[in-house]
Amino acid sequence: MRQTTHISRLFGAETADKLATARVLVVGAGGIGCELLKDLSMSGYRHIHAIDLDTIDLSNLNRQFLFQRKHIKKPKASVAVSAITAFNPQLSAEATQANIKDPQFDGDWFASFDIVFNALDNLDARRHVNAMCLAARVPLIESGTAGYLGQVTVICGGKTECFDCHPKQAEKKSYPVCTIRSTPSAPIHCVVWAKNYLFAQLFGQGDAGEIRDEPEDGDNAEELRILNQEAHALMKLTEAMGTDDFARVVFEKVFSTDIGRLLSMKDMWAQRTPPKALDYALLEQKSSDPAQFDPSALPEHDSLTIEQAFSLFRYACHALAARRASESLEFDKDDPEALWFVAATASLRSFAFGIDQKSIFAAKAMAGNIIPAIATTNAMVAGMMVLQSILVLSNRIQECRTAYLTYNVKRPRSIIKESLKRPNPLCPVCRRRYLTMRVADFAATTLGDVIDAVQALEGPQNLNLGEDISVVEGSRILYDPDYEDNLMRTLESLGLTSGRMLTMASEDDGAAIPVIFSLSGLMKEPPERIVIEGFEHIPEFAPLPEKAKPDNRVNDDQDAVVVVAVDEEPSIDLTHEGQDKRKPESQDIDPNAADSRKRCAVDHCSDEDVTILE
Repeated sequence: MRQTTHISRLFGAETADKLATARVLVVGAGGIGCELLKDLSMSGYRHIHAIDLDTIDLSNLNRQFLFQRKHIKKPKASVAVSAITAFNPQLSAEATQANIKDPQFDGDWFASFDIVFNALDNLDARRHVNAMCLAARVPLIESGTAGYLGQVTVICGGKTECFDCHPKQAEKKSYPVCTIRSTPSAPIHCVVWAKNYLFAQLFGQGDAGEIRDEPEDGDNAEELRILNQEAHALMKLTEAMGTDDFARVVFEKVFSTDIGRLLSMKDMWAQRTPPKALDYALLEQKSSDPAQFDPSALPEHDSLTIEQAFSLFRYACHALAARRASESLEFDKDDPEALWFVAATASLRSFAFGIDQKSIFAAKAMAGNIIPAIATTNAMVAGMMVLQSILVLSNRIQECRTAYLTYNVKRPRSIIKESLKRPNPLCPVCRRRYLTMRVADFAATTLGDVIDAVQALEGPQNLNLGEDISVVEGSRILYDPDYEDNLMRTLESLGLTSGRMLTMASEDDGAAIPVIFSLSGLMKEPPERIVIEGFEHIPEFAPLPEKAKPDNRVNDDQDAVVVVAVDEEPSIDLTHEGQDKRKPESQDIDPNAADSRKRCAVDHCSDEDVTILE
C-alpha cells in the first residue's frame, strides 16, 4: 500500500500529490523537530530537508525519540533524517549541520522550498527565519513549547501576522550589578556574570543583559564607580586578544586583581565569607598540557575540578579570540566554545567565592533559560503543524488557525484556537518592501555603488526613498547623511555577502516604507554589476493613521509564551489586501469571520517562569 493512500482518502488525490512533490524545510531537529520529522515522513511528504547546528546529548534521549544512546555526540539533523528514512524508504531526505543564520542560506535557498517549519529554541534564529521567509515569499509554520504549554501559527507575508508583529514582552530575571560583580552567592550569579558581563565585554558588544544597574546612592556610589573603571580596564584587555598571553591576562585581571580589590574593602566582608584570589601559575602547573587538552572529553553532567575549569577556560579564551578577530560574537547556548567559556569562567568564580559547583550541562540550562520539555506537548504541537501545512499547500489558508495548547485542570479542553490575524500595520519587520539584490562581485562593488543603483531606479521601480537615506545591516549603521565613511568600501570588506540583509530607509519622509534587500551573488552572465529583482511582489500598504508611527525598534532578545484564557472560541476578521504568496497560490483569508465574539486574553508569562524552547 502506498504511504500516501490515507492522505488521498482524507484530503483527496490532488492534495496527496502536492504533498508528495512539495520541498519542505525543517529548521531544528530537537524536541519538536524529531516529532515533526516523524509525522512529515508518514504524512505523504517525500522531499524533506532538516537543518540543525546541535549534536545529540544524553539529556535529549528522554523526549527526542529518533535518537538512541549510540547517537550521542552525533549531529541531530543527520541522525533524525536517517531515522525517518528507515520509517519510509521512499523519502528523499537531506540533513545539514549548520547555523540557519549562516550567509550560505540566502533568499534564493529559502525560496527553493515550498514551505518552512520552525522548530527552534532560539528567539534570534526564529526572527531570522521569519524575515527570510518574508523575503523569499515562502509560507512559515511557527511553533513553540514550554512545559505543558504550546502554540502553532501560520505566517504568510502580507496576509497574516509575522513573528515580530507584536514585541515579546516577557521580562527576564535581572540581578543587581553589585551582586553579580562583587558579592555573588549562588551559581546563577556566576553564570550571569560570565555570560552577560565577561563574555559580552571581551567578545561581544558589551551588553549588560540580565545585569540591572542600581541607583548611585551614598552606599554604593563609590563601588559602582570602581566597577565602571573595571569594565573599561577589561575592554582594554582586548588589545591582547590573539596573543599567547590573552588567557593569562584575562585570568589575572578577573580572578586575581579584581578579587584583590574586593578583599581590600573590609566592610563588605564583615558578615560574608571573603573570596580567594586564584593563582594562574599554580593552576597552570597542575593542569594538562594545552596541546593535549580535549574539551569534548570533559564530563557534561559532573562538576568540573578547578584544574579542568582552568584548562577549559584557557582553551575557550583562545578559540573565541580567534573568532572575535573577524566579528563580534553573541552568546548562544548551542555554540560549544561560547558555552565552554561561560561554564569554565562561572566554575572558576564559584571556586573563588566558595559557591557550589555546577556542571557544564547545568550552566547551559541557566545561561539558556532552559526549562524541562515534555514529550507529549512536543508531539501534539508537531501534529498540529503538519495539519496546518496540509491546509496551506492545499490553498486553504482561510481554514488555518493559531492554536494554543494549554494546561488547566478546570478546562474541558486543552487546545484553544483563533483565526489568523492580519499583519500589524506598525510592524518593523513585515511592513517592509522585500527585494532581491544580485551583486556580480562583492569584492569590487562598493556601498556607494549600491546606493547609486537604488537611487537610479525609475518609473514603477522607483522606491521613493529620496536623496537622504540610511543604510543598516543588523544593528550596524553603514551609512546616513552624516556618516559617509563606508561609501568607498567594498561590500566584502563590510561583511556584506550573499545571505545578508540590507535595509534602506528614507531620512526625509517618515511615511516612506523602508526596503530590505536580500543580497545574493547568484547571477547568470551578469549584464550589470547590480541587478534588483522582486518588484512584482511588493504589496500595496494601507496608509497609516496620522498619529501612528511605525515602530522601528528592534525587539528585545526575550523569549515569551502566550497563555490563552477564554471561555469561548474566538474569531477574528482577517479581511486584508496583502502581497501574493509565491507558493502556494494566493488566497484571501476568510473576510466573513465574525469579529464580534470575545477576544482571547493573552498573557505574556515571565521568562523566569517559562521560556519557549523547542
